[in-house]
Amino acid sequence: MPSRLVPPGAVEEFLSYEAGSVRLLRGGSGLQVPVVLIHGGGINNAAITWHAVFAHLAEDRQVLALDLPGFGATEGLPVEGSPDLIADQVIAIVRAAGVNRAVFAGLSLGGDVALHLALRHAEAVAGLILIAPGGLEDLKRNRVRQLSAWAGSHLPPTVRTALDKAGSLFIRRYARRMVYDRASIPSAILKELVGEARRRGSGVGDASYNRETIGPARMRNDLLPEVFRITAPTLFLQGDNDLLVDPQTSVAAAELMPNAEVVLIGQCGHWVQLEAPDVFLTEAGPFLARIH
Repeated sequence: MPSRLVPPGAVEEFLSYEAGSVRLLRGGSGLQVPVVLIHGGGINNAAITWHAVFAHLAEDRQVLALDLPGFGATEGLPVEGSPDLIADQVIAIVRAAGVNRAVFAGLSLGGDVALHLALRHAEAVAGLILIAPGGLEDLKRNRVRQLSAWAGSHLPPTVRTALDKAGSLFIRRYARRMVYDRASIPSAILKELVGEARRRGSGVGDASYNRETIGPARMRNDLLPEVFRITAPTLFLQGDNDLLVDPQTSVAAAELMPNAEVVLIGQCGHWVQLEAPDVFLTEAGPFLARIH
């Protein structure tokens, strides 16, 4: 059953696109540059990732969030794994939804996609807000962890589906990996995580991305040598206690980019926008105000 959690300040829409339907969350209005929100991987969708900050972002501008193919209630579209192809899908969908230029905000997988958007479709990117973005490392901490992640990404689909279904029973354990303080996650989000894990086809988008990007010895999509070409204003946000993405990858990328800044947040994990929404908004607000 498709997810029906809708963040405060958002209206759910379904956009007919190609042979399928894309779930959009839309809110806000105004003359400020719109913001497009791209959710993370794992057990996720647009409502889970952006629930705590959507309404505040939409106070003075249009905000658009989408369920990527292979996640949430988006159906009938090809599920791409390569982040450059996902970026091409996103820009086409966003344009079909009436947004031609925006600040793109992405979490993890979504941050990787946003980086590819800036490299492939620079004219459409007014700025970037990147929360613990993927795509900036050549190795997952160490070689043992790299090999383990690669092996996990190549589990047969039937095994992965069974694990995803079983994982719904232990969603609090999953959430604990995403945040420093599990008590910071609202009950509505925990309920939605269970629903997303049980959704038919859950995990397809995340599995496709992992198969394309994780190699047995190193990552296949390290953008660190290329980020110097991104000139759009960029804000990196990451928790010091992130267990999934090394915070130093954001620091290294920001140092190479001509118009980037990085904020590391103490006692915070991977999901900054959910665990520390006040900090997210305190940093994102002034950053967005400078973009015209």
